[in-house]
Amino acid sequence: MPIARVEFVDVLAIRSINRHSNLTLREAPTLFFEFHGTEAGVKEQAELVQEIAAQNSGEDFEWATRPEDRSRLWNARHNAYFAMLQLKPGSRAVTTDVCVPISRLAECVVETEQDLNASPRPCPIVGHVGDGNFHVAILIDPTKPEELVKAERLNHRIVQRALRMDGTCTGEHGVGLHKMGFLLEEHGEVAVDVMHSIKHALDPCNLMNPGKIFSWAA
Repeated sequence: MPIARVEFVDVLAIRSINRHSNLTLREAPTLFFEFHGTEAGVKEQAELVQEIAAQNSGEDFEWATRPEDRSRLWNARHNAYFAMLQLKPGSRAVTTDVCVPISRLAECVVETEQDLNASPRPCPIVGHVGDGNFHVAILIDPTKPEELVKAERLNHRIVQRALRMDGTCTGEHGVGLHKMGFLLEEHGEVAVDVMHSIKHALDPCNLMNPGKIFSWAA
């Protein structure tokens, strides 16, 4: 199917979007699809996706063909991060993302949801699932260091699961500082040593994004 865009939003994220954007979307795991092409082509694509969804217990397939309706829905999705923060007023989000092969995506999301549901902290999921990538926002009280520690444990489980499913430790956020250790787990010492050597050769003064991805002295 030539789908232009597909986004996943879990129950918590939908709830927050409804409150923030004054919508009445059903509070259930939801996929947002966008189709491009002629009017007839888009209609055919949407009907086929609706049929496939129905065969897999999908419900409440709704169309938004008018530009203003599409914009309202996509703007609500784009503002999801700020909406999700309101699930726990005063909170900050520890955000993480992973990416897995499409064939393992549903399995990975379901298992991740099980972990998150066991947490006392709100942890909504949104995802650019057309490429197997999804994000988790773990909402914590910034005045309680123990909540950050527990959030990092959750993050570790999320990343480890993705790696077991032949995925990667980050889909969009990048390795940066937060996932330097996971890069080593994912690619191994030899590959990271090669990356480190290239960094030293091309940036001997360590001017470009210093301290990120791997240690300069590694």
